[in-house]
Amino acid sequence: MAEHLTTTIKSEIQEVSISRDLPTIIIGERINPTGRKKLQEELKKGNFDTVSRDAIAQVEAGAAILDVNAGVPRADEPALLVEMIKHILAITDVPLCIDTANVAALEAALKLYPGKALVNSVNGEENKLEAILPLIKEYGAAVIGLTMDDDGIPKTVQKRLDIARKIIERATKIGIPLEDIVIDPLALSMGAEEGAGKIALKSIQAISKEFGVNITMGCSNISFGIPDREAINATFMGMAICCGLTCPITNPLKEQVHMAILAADLCMGRDEFATNWIGAYRKRKK
Repeated sequence: MAEHLTTTIKSEIQEVSISRDLPTIIIGERINPTGRKKLQEELKKGNFDTVSRDAIAQVEAGAAILDVNAGVPRADEPALLVEMIKHILAITDVPLCIDTANVAALEAALKLYPGKALVNSVNGEENKLEAILPLIKEYGAAVIGLTMDDDGIPKTVQKRLDIARKIIERATKIGIPLEDIVIDPLALSMGAEEGAGKIALKSIQAISKEFGVNITMGCSNISFGIPDREAINATFMGMAICCGLTCPITNPLKEQVHMAILAADLCMGRDEFATNWIGAYRKRKK
């Protein structure tokens, strides 16, 4: 089994360490206009009030890193992403995860960012590897690698493991440290594919065992199209952490999901004297 690695993400002031030997790190997913028409309209008008509220609320709820996405249709994404990051940096010190498929937007954001960002993301597609990995190296960022390639999202654990290996080999070949590569084995909806949850969990196990890298995942995807999603997401989250998930991209404002993360850490021996669990309990009671 590979050694557990530690990925360090930094803002100008704060440093966050991600490791299987430490409590789970929550990457807050809320600053994303996808499917949020009101937020899209605000951003088109240069209004960042919701972005600011979401940033503060997620940090208060336990997010250690904030994912920032500026994917508004027909918007100038590089300019918008830079403005969003400026507003977030003005109100919080937590590190950021820069979430864009636009290479120009990514470079503009990395030029601006004052610390060591996490980039969401690259995948096994040749054009993505060639365009994004050199930027990760140049700016000293860490990167999320999605286990999909030119053939799409694989349906087998072995194929996802193979794509993870390809991303890792290409990244380390140009000098990106292994600990700066975080793999996302991808969670698909169990409403569309009954084995999606099992494949995701087994992929987490296989990749973490083979490479020791940290694992992220948009865990809420697993319940898309199914009723009572929060209960499903919470259960899946706890199981995924047991399998090796270290830094889920999720909504910390969902209390049941956040409690599942804290409980999983407690059960895995990553919460000394139940300090985090008791602290969260007292905060809820207040």
